[in-house]
Amino acid sequence: MSGNDDNQPKVTGPQVIADAQKRAPKGPGVYRMFDSGGDILYVGKARSIAKRIASYTRLGGQTNRIARMISETAAMEFVSTQTETEALLLEANMIKRLRPRYNVLLRDDKSFPYILIARDHAAPQLTKHRGARARKGDYFGPFASAGAVNRALNAMQRAFLLRTCSDSVYESRTRPCLLFQIKRCAAPCTSEISLDDYADLVGEATRFLSGKSRSVREDLGKAMEQASDALDFERAALLRDRLAAMSHVQAHQGINPGNIEEADVFAIHQEGGQFCIQVFFFRTGQNWGNRAYFPKADAALDAAEVLQSFLAQFYDDKPCPRLVLVSHALPEGDLLAEALSARAPRKVEISVPQRGEKRGLTDHALTNAREALGRRLAESASQNKLLQGVADAFGLPEPPKRIETYDNSHIMGTNAVGVMVVAGPEGFEKGQYRKFNIKSADLTPGDDYAMMREVLTRRFTRLLKENADEVNGERDAAWPDLVLIDGGKGQLSAATAVLEELGIDDVAVVGVAKGPDRDAGREHFFMPGKESFRLESRDPVLYYLQRLRDEAHRFAIGTHRARRKSAMAKNPLDEIAGIGPTRKRALLMHFGSAKAVSRAGLSDLEATPGINRQMARLIYDHFHEGSGGA
Repeated sequence: MSGNDDNQPKVTGPQVIADAQKRAPKGPGVYRMFDSGGDILYVGKARSIAKRIASYTRLGGQTNRIARMISETAAMEFVSTQTETEALLLEANMIKRLRPRYNVLLRDDKSFPYILIARDHAAPQLTKHRGARARKGDYFGPFASAGAVNRALNAMQRAFLLRTCSDSVYESRTRPCLLFQIKRCAAPCTSEISLDDYADLVGEATRFLSGKSRSVREDLGKAMEQASDALDFERAALLRDRLAAMSHVQAHQGINPGNIEEADVFAIHQEGGQFCIQVFFFRTGQNWGNRAYFPKADAALDAAEVLQSFLAQFYDDKPCPRLVLVSHALPEGDLLAEALSARAPRKVEISVPQRGEKRGLTDHALTNAREALGRRLAESASQNKLLQGVADAFGLPEPPKRIETYDNSHIMGTNAVGVMVVAGPEGFEKGQYRKFNIKSADLTPGDDYAMMREVLTRRFTRLLKENADEVNGERDAAWPDLVLIDGGKGQLSAATAVLEELGIDDVAVVGVAKGPDRDAGREHFFMPGKESFRLESRDPVLYYLQRLRDEAHRFAIGTHRARRKSAMAKNPLDEIAGIGPTRKRALLMHFGSAKAVSRAGLSDLEATPGINRQMARLIYDHFHEGSGGA
């Protein structure tokens, strides 16, 4: 193909799909649709791929969303699977990984905390866990928040007296710690309890967290009565306190079902073109918290479709309980239950309760979803009003969809960092924040203008590369409408000079200078070609701009402190080839500090255990460059 042909616009639309249908598998699998730039538009699954995509070969009768997707399709790819169940699981995984424009997208999918009873030690540890399950042990959860798991851990300590200390602390104990004194730990570290008896406590805790809380409580109740009858009042009191702690786990859970040991409850509410899904976690008959999600989905989609796609993605990397209660009947609920059962060690049931206690749970979740979405819509309306005010204040043609605020931080030029924080219609977008370690070797320490030039040059050079293949002049969502610089006329000049050098003339740049005596509310704003100006002291737009600047300042200070702490933690001995942990420890034990090592003579270094003459010379030469001898 000639170079001229490469520049020809690619064919898109129903004809492309019709051509792809000729080679599409007739069995189950997953199909992907791409636009002319190679970006993925949609991931779908089907019992018969060929039959499914046949419905895309015409534009008539489609919803606006599907019609747009078809018209943009320039290529398709297929993956065959053995069953439709496998296709559903693969589809969910691909959607989460590839984030196609026209799919329902699960947003804010932070990892959940779990309780872990670690089994890699003779005395298992009770601890909070988040992330990959690399450690051997029993995991219980998920909990909706760190606060929920911390409360449960606190009560579990009092109920079962399991250790929460690290293995290194455990091994170094010579007498029981404070937790033993306040009856929060049985102290296996100093043999206050035998490992066999401690294993019994671990077994009780495991049963309790596995849904057998009632039998554990009954056993402890009987043991307490026996101790009381035997006049062993100290043991009876200990068992009484443990039973009270178990009750405390449930007493602070809010709504607690009487007959449901393990279930996840999902409810979806749709309003104002947005969706909110509320999920509650119930384990061992206890409410382990709830969380609201706001999936990205086309407003024309049915709530049940959105909920089904959300559930498939939600359980892609999480264990599924035996029972999933939902507020809406799912289009393919049986297929989803089959797919989740295939991944779980037990059968999973998806149910839409019609009455009774389970219906009360879904109704409660639906109320929470409705209220959460109402709050979000109110915040969104307020945010849109503020963005319109920003546009009016700075003479922008329309409210900005993406505002980037930049700031620097350093101490006398050391550990210099620049940061970028991002805000838009949905508030601060913390996943878009960026840190820039200042790298320029020829930069004068403390030169704030040069730092800002470096940060903006790196940022916009990368943006230009990412948008090199822009179609019809359209840039992606990462391109800002407004750039705020923390500083006055000098910083503004540095910023505009960078953009001019890069040929960028469609980004508004504003410098925000602190007021006299650094007073908030008296800021001056600088724009190219205009006199500096101020906003009314009680203008909500001014408060909003102050929040943007303060967030950038907070992020810059935090980033600088983290870098400074990291630099302080570095040891000059680490830079010497051949000095590993053992020799480093020997040197520090012998001299007391790295500074003392750097001042030591050759003979002193040779006297260090484990350091021979050759290594001593290497260390001495490292700290006495060009000395030529001792």
